[in-house]
Amino acid sequence: MKKFSIIFFALTAIIISSCKDASKQTGPEVVSVDNSEPKTYEIAATDAEFNSPEVEAIFKQYLQVEAALVNTDATKTAAEASKLESLLKEQNADETLITATSKMAASDDVNVQRENFETLSAGVEVMLQGALKSGTLYKQYCPMAFNNKGAYWISSSKDILNPYFGDKMLKCGRVDSEISGQ
Repeated sequence: MKKFSIIFFALTAIIISSCKDASKQTGPEVVSVDNSEPKTYEIAATDAEFNSPEVEAIFKQYLQVEAALVNTDATKTAAEASKLESLLKEQNADETLITATSKMAASDDVNVQRENFETLSAGVEVMLQGALKSGTLYKQYCPMAFNNKGAYWISSSKDILNPYFGDKMLKCGRVDSEISGQ
């Protein structure tokens, strides 16, 4: 009888502790998935006035390329880069800018496009020096782009919309400096 009592209490203890752990467990985790269209981000229109309508057209088209990269849309990036390439060629822009834009237009790989966007942004920044009559543009920086090498881009707004990561890290970055008109 003593053995029976010990076995009975041992089984009771196991059952109680099992039930106690089971009460802590919840049912399967329910995860809802949003199957709607992906969110599209738009770049703010610039309020800057330019000394040259040609530079203004180039910058506005640069913003279209930037928006396509923010939205991680390789097809749209290629199309917008092709338009920008034409504008740059019309203005006999620096060959480095034309080459970077041409590579973006010819690629359907958003990573290749983003690598060339870095070169494009550096060239556009040089083009913008002394080109503003009024208003402000923003040189922005993402320290994590390209395996923490970092990269810059020019924006029409202080708000960060990162073209190097898109919505994976949309707000990663900071305003590094301002480009202002006289």
